[in-house]
Amino acid sequence: MSIGGGVDAALDRGEEIGCDTIQIFTKNNNQWRASPLTDDTVQRYHRRQRETGIGPVVAHAAYLLNLASPKDDLWQKSVDALVVELERCDVLAIPYLVVHPGSHTGSGEASGLSRIVNGLNGTHHRLPDARAKVALEITAGQGDHLGYRFEHLAEIIRRVEVSDRLAVCFDTCHALAAGYDFRSPEGCARVFREFDDVVGLDRLTVFHLNDSRYDVGTRRDRHEHIGDGFVGLAGFRNILNDSRFEGIPMLLETPKSKDMHEDADNLTRLRALIE
Repeated sequence: MSIGGGVDAALDRGEEIGCDTIQIFTKNNNQWRASPLTDDTVQRYHRRQRETGIGPVVAHAAYLLNLASPKDDLWQKSVDALVVELERCDVLAIPYLVVHPGSHTGSGEASGLSRIVNGLNGTHHRLPDARAKVALEITAGQGDHLGYRFEHLAEIIRRVEVSDRLAVCFDTCHALAAGYDFRSPEGCARVFREFDDVVGLDRLTVFHLNDSRYDVGTRRDRHEHIGDGFVGLAGFRNILNDSRFEGIPMLLETPKSKDMHEDADNLTRLRALIE
């Protein structure tokens, strides 16, 4: 949901189309600088969350961040920005900040993973008492992006000093494009069994429910409306009816216009799949 008009306005928009949970950016997604959250804005946000009953609210880090970058200036700006975003999450009592692991931009996967680990360790050292967790997002593996294998996420979690401050966001579009085929009941059971073996289901705290414009294993990241892409309704039905995922926030990142009718349509399609 857009935070145009203030972070509290996102809750108004969520209420308008009947959301149980929403995802927001805590700041302008296209700028490094973050305008301060005023006391009045924070109070309105908490009041509107109580009134709407929407929760949990999940935040997504700005796409500018690249913790895997080999460029020291960009890497440092990314760490600094991550610190600010986690601080804003705590002010808003947001439990999870979804973060793309990053792109190694040619330096190699091993180097990129090490940069991510160092960035997260540095962030945690600067915020020893932060409550919000970083939820590492599974990626499609487009270009040099890391996080398209469960093993990438597991290595980051294993090597970060305070690993209990890390969680995982499972994006259905990304996972399919990365080669994880969960569209049949058997395939879904196999994928999440592998996830549990490699990462641990206890780490899975956020879902992004997006259909995919491209098929399994293509490593192309293009979101599509629910049921209109290669995930298909069956793939979402498998996830929605898995009792292990009850209570985990499930969020749409599908294309939409200002009146949000596409969001409403996608919500209706998803809810109709719940048995």
